[in-house]
Amino acid sequence: MASSVDSTRFTMVDSSKSSQQSKETPRAKSPTFLLEKSIRANPNDPFAWHLMGVHCMTKQSLDEGFRCFTRAEQIKIGFSASNQYYLALCHKEKGNREESMKLLTSSLSLPARNAVDKKDAFTQLGTSVNFELPQIAVVGGQSAGKSSVLENFVGKDFLPRGSGIVTRRPLILQLIQDRNEYAEFLHKKGYRFTDFDAVRKEIEDETDRVTGQNKGISPHPINLRVFSPHVLNLTLIDLPGLTKVPVGDQPIDIEHQIKEMIMTYISRETCLILAVTPANSDLATSDALKLAKEVDPQGLRTIGVLTKLDLMDEGTDAREILENRLFTLRRGYVGVVNRGQKDINSRKDIRAQLDAERKFFLSHPSYRHMADKMGTQHLQQTLNLQLTNHIRDTLPGLRDSLQKKMFSMEKDVAEFKNFQPNDPSRKAKALMQMVQQFTADIERSIEGSGGKNVNTNELSGGARINRLFHERFPFEIVKMDIDEKELRKKIQVVIRNIHGIRVGLFTPDMAFEMIAKEQISRLKVEPSLKCVDLVVNELAAVVRQCAETMVRFPRLRDEVERVVVTNMREREQNAKQQISLLVDYELAYMNTNHEDFIGFSNAEAKASQGQSSKKNLGNQVIRKGWLAVHNISFVRGSKDCWFVLTSDSLSWYKDDEEKEKKYMLPLDGIKLRDLEAGFMSRQHKFALFYPDGK
Repeated sequence: MASSVDSTRFTMVDSSKSSQQSKETPRAKSPTFLLEKSIRANPNDPFAWHLMGVHCMTKQSLDEGFRCFTRAEQIKIGFSASNQYYLALCHKEKGNREESMKLLTSSLSLPARNAVDKKDAFTQLGTSVNFELPQIAVVGGQSAGKSSVLENFVGKDFLPRGSGIVTRRPLILQLIQDRNEYAEFLHKKGYRFTDFDAVRKEIEDETDRVTGQNKGISPHPINLRVFSPHVLNLTLIDLPGLTKVPVGDQPIDIEHQIKEMIMTYISRETCLILAVTPANSDLATSDALKLAKEVDPQGLRTIGVLTKLDLMDEGTDAREILENRLFTLRRGYVGVVNRGQKDINSRKDIRAQLDAERKFFLSHPSYRHMADKMGTQHLQQTLNLQLTNHIRDTLPGLRDSLQKKMFSMEKDVAEFKNFQPNDPSRKAKALMQMVQQFTADIERSIEGSGGKNVNTNELSGGARINRLFHERFPFEIVKMDIDEKELRKKIQVVIRNIHGIRVGLFTPDMAFEMIAKEQISRLKVEPSLKCVDLVVNELAAVVRQCAETMVRFPRLRDEVERVVVTNMREREQNAKQQISLLVDYELAYMNTNHEDFIGFSNAEAKASQGQSSKKNLGNQVIRKGWLAVHNISFVRGSKDCWFVLTSDSLSWYKDDEEKEKKYMLPLDGIKLRDLEAGFMSRQHKFALFYPDGK
């Protein structure tokens, strides 16, 4: 490849003399003359050199075209896919097949790079543009070697390391071939990092800024670009490693959260999956391959990577896997050898490790026959080629998607051309539309609907209010269970106080009424009025959520919230007054002729039945769900079972079909107590205990 091209080689005709000017007029109008003039005016314009190269190719001048395309690429690497394509053709004609393929691959990946640039621009503006770009997601368990593989691509140590979960936010890593070597973060656009230790520190700081310093995770990605002459154009996504045991302030369902985060990326049809698995573990239990198989059962988008081949037990190898004869994948497997912890601590150079990796495959009896298809460099070339082919296959669909979005945006722009924001009629119309939408959203949230905006993760709106009425309220009543010993003591005191100095012959009705009224009065404050407060809080949450549609008009949103909540608070007081009035009705008159009252006429029958008579509430199901049982002698360890809670018993079932009952715990004399989380939280905790402390 020529190292430079002399722009003075293209001569301009001196047209200062009128006699010559008339003779040179046809040349002055020719494309060659105009292009030469443009190059003389701006020798560092790659586009001018590119056009000159195309013109030379049309004149069947291969050498001249080659020099022009080369000069354009030297001025700015990768400025045009067309320039790289023509340069690749020149190399092919000259017999440089390897260089031709490299440039052709780079030219095909440029459209995706440009799309990434545009998407990053939208991200910086805070605008979401939902089109899926071809990318490679790196998936694997903790300590599988994902970070080492990525660092080997770059040739620098730049990723955080440590024990436990280190990658706590997705890292979108864009490798760009350039003559200079530096890194750039999207959140620090324009600032170039030339020290890759500083890159690692920035990744750690940016992660802690969002997730905290105690091992929390976040789905919000960090965007990093690495420019280097040693890389091939690639876009990779480093995802958190799969973990099962929460540490620090990680939630109990950390495994589920990480899995959902990974699924968000690998479930896209435009995303290739780089499944990294250590060779010294059982491939059948590989978390990476298991997740990949869930979204890519045919193995069409999955590329397998085996790490730690040098750490396998003596006498064992991964030959069958690398030859794709075991756990076959359409795109096959590539084996790599990374630096060990000792090498990392001693700051072993990555270039030296790549040489050691090459020697390992050439000298190993099981791998030497396929050494040219193993190693980090081959993996990088394979990924570049696979991504390029994937881009070629997916670009038509991406183009169609972008054209549809552009058509939709152009339609919106056309509607706003004649928009008059100060027109009073438009303001009134817009206000009415927003208020009507707000009303419809509240009604849909409370009454329920089958629309596309239904929450699929947790209960919301009317479902939570229904839960308050049918689960929380009965639960609170059950917790009011009367202490029989204390009640008997109160009855004795009341009877003696009513008799005074006299010795009573019959039990006075007034004693029953006083005790009964005292117990009925308890229904007024704790369960009933508390239920009203909880319902109002849920309604207020619905109002806040529905008002978010007015986020562009914050003062209107605040005013709508204020008016609705104020009206709701007024209705709250009316509801509480009506509830108190209902309880007062019950307190005003005791109907001893009711079937629940044990009078003289049926006292004998009730006595013979003994404890077989149950309150209606006892047969009512208070709550169902999956329950983790702790500290029970006949259940070893902690186990999740489907449970049904009533005031009479707590029953365990094998599953939610409630066909096979495992245990039943009678609740006679046992009370309930809330622990830690509230009743309406995702994970409710409660304790069963005897009042006497047994």
